[in-house]
Amino acid sequence: MKIISLTEDSKREVQDQLLKRNPDQYREYEKTVLEILEEVRTKKDAALFKYSRQFDHCSLDFSTIRVSQEEIEEAYASMDETFLSILEEAKHRIEAFHKKQVQQSWFDIKKDGSILGQKITPMERVGVYVPGGKAAYPSSVLMNILPAKVAKVGKIIMVTPPLADGKVNPKTLAAAKIAGVTEIYKVGGAQAIGAMAFGTESVPKVDKIVGPGNIFVALAKKAVYGHVSIDSIAGPSEILVLADAFANPSYVAADLLSQAEHDELASAICITDSMELAKKVSMEVEKTIEKLSRKEIILKSIQQYGCILVANNMEEAIMTANEIASEHLEIMTKNPFEVMTKIKHAGAIFLGEYSSEPLGDYYAGPNHVLPTNGTAKFFSPLCVDDFIKKSSIISYSQSALKAVHKEIEYFAMKEGLSAHAHSIAVRFMEEEERNNE
Repeated sequence: MKIISLTEDSKREVQDQLLKRNPDQYREYEKTVLEILEEVRTKKDAALFKYSRQFDHCSLDFSTIRVSQEEIEEAYASMDETFLSILEEAKHRIEAFHKKQVQQSWFDIKKDGSILGQKITPMERVGVYVPGGKAAYPSSVLMNILPAKVAKVGKIIMVTPPLADGKVNPKTLAAAKIAGVTEIYKVGGAQAIGAMAFGTESVPKVDKIVGPGNIFVALAKKAVYGHVSIDSIAGPSEILVLADAFANPSYVAADLLSQAEHDELASAICITDSMELAKKVSMEVEKTIEKLSRKEIILKSIQQYGCILVANNMEEAIMTANEIASEHLEIMTKNPFEVMTKIKHAGAIFLGEYSSEPLGDYYAGPNHVLPTNGTAKFFSPLCVDDFIKKSSIISYSQSALKAVHKEIEYFAMKEGLSAHAHSIAVRFMEEEERNNE
């Protein structure tokens, strides 16, 4: 694994390299995505069935596009009891964490007769995209659906690509049953995003679309934003490990590799103030890769987007970590909680050598849908707030408005909006005319 001395130039090169992974860099696919979306918008189900034949090599129609309850029960029954119990426990932990995020409506009643407040309303219908095919990620099913359930969303519509035989991966369906999804449809890719954004004869239109996908899914979500809300434009997975001389190099190497195996665009970076540790981590990475099943993917990921940056001190290392704003940030230092207080930008922060990143992927409870490509500087993990709307409440009595109406009218006239001023003033004109008689 490359070891690089941290300088302003090397830091800039690493950041520039990471930016190449941003979905915005793949504009050559935009035309295709827009064509698919337009066809789904105008031809609806007919377009979905066409693209299922073209991309999934699967023949579907109105009677088979929706996953039946029998298919769900069959998939659930095919799972071993150990896996089902683990899914149930993961569900419990994820729900427990997200219940702490629930907000309540509130009202502030003042003595002057005014009432201000905020009303919390769950979204009526949310769409969840789940990647399909041979790769199945039941953990993503739980992470995307359960916060919506906790938020009390009315209907949760899930879409996922079918296999060539017209079935859906059974692990995906088992997780969906446990999570409590409302409806499931056999459709993937940009066409699935279009179906949820515009609605078809089979697939209902939703208010918001969440969930990860390939570059076509990411670009489709970006294109339909405005017709519906979306969670974010997710890029490839990434991990950054902040480590000092006290870190265990085997643990650091293992955690870097855990993200590198996602795909060839995944990023795995270690920043340390110890050259000795850097060399040991590099050796562990090279040694461990040989034992792993996804060796070819990991090698390409490490070669293109992996490195160990050696800083002059931990303060410089922390500053660089904040500039990169990684999706996953592990802190393996002598005092990880002290270092954590200096972290400003990260999707999820893992503290100490026994808080390995996969703990967050599957079991701890916090959401694993996280901001990527530096967007942790302004985005947060998927949470209950993503599935609610907030409405402001304003109620003034006559006396409360009377006390401030002159100031509001003056403010409005300063903006040149006389109708705004009149809207307030008209409520006191009769009284003022009587007073002037």
